[in-house]
Amino acid sequence: MEKKINLIVGDNEKNIRVDIFINKKESNLSRTRIKNLIINKKLEINQKIIIDPAKKVALSDNIELTIPEPKKASLKPYKFKLNIVYEDADIIIIDKPSGIIMHPGAGNFDNTIVNALMNLGKNSLSNIGDKLRPGIVHRIDKDTSGLIVVAKNNQAHEHLSNQFSNHSITRIYQLLIWGKIRPSKGRIETLIARSSKNRQMMEVSRSKGKKAITNYETLQIFENDKTPTLSLLNCKLETGRTHQIRVHMNYLGNSIVGDNKYKKRYKKIKNINSALEEKLSNLNRQFLHAKTLGFIHPTKNKEMIFNSILPQDLGIILKILRNTEK
Repeated sequence: MEKKINLIVGDNEKNIRVDIFINKKESNLSRTRIKNLIINKKLEINQKIIIDPAKKVALSDNIELTIPEPKKASLKPYKFKLNIVYEDADIIIIDKPSGIIMHPGAGNFDNTIVNALMNLGKNSLSNIGDKLRPGIVHRIDKDTSGLIVVAKNNQAHEHLSNQFSNHSITRIYQLLIWGKIRPSKGRIETLIARSSKNRQMMEVSRSKGKKAITNYETLQIFENDKTPTLSLLNCKLETGRTHQIRVHMNYLGNSIVGDNKYKKRYKKIKNINSALEEKLSNLNRQFLHAKTLGFIHPTKNKEMIFNSILPQDLGIILKILRNTEK
């Protein structure tokens, strides 16, 4: 059923963005959701449709936000074994393998995480967003593995979305890069925008885009006569921009091993360990794994932390590298 929210701007509330004003009054709605509603012409200020989320409100403005009735998804079930590591009445935690996308989209409407959830009878998912993305609160790339959280109801979805918007979610990725970073531990803060040369890629920009912050720490450097110089890193995200870690590593000149989209050319190593050379040559994904996911549970109001070990295809590369160090 369609819902309308009516608000009046008070004396201490004028001259702030309308999306922020609504979010302060209706904290159960995430700012991302409010922005999308405004862009889709669901906001009226003084009976005039407004499509700019950044518009400043004035004293005594009459704000009306319309929340449409949620649409039910009509999705084809996909028979795919999901690794569900936790589930309750509000959320599902999945350890996603590489090679599968999160939800239906251009070019793939059937073989996705969402379709696999439908196959398991998980029809009771949040439905406040795109009808092809029930339950999807956040995403990781097709060729990235690791932990994701799915919302089973709208309350959980809004609660988790707010945590993502406020950057209070704990997200730690493990990755293997070419070369080594100096300093070995640090913070990368840039703007990230869509590439002007390739619209399917992102790039660091000096003047446009969204702020992106990645904290990195070098765990181990592999550097001997049997391996190229490689480094194992942990990256903790403060923001979650598209391809953020991949773009930031490429920006530093240290592309992620196996990343064919954001890659640099490296010299072929003589006398490289044959087993390592084979595994690196046959790696059909980036060495990037979402290993830790933490958040406040939407209804239990307690912190939950989940951890995932490296999948076999990445773990074997790490094992070979460590053996060459002996």
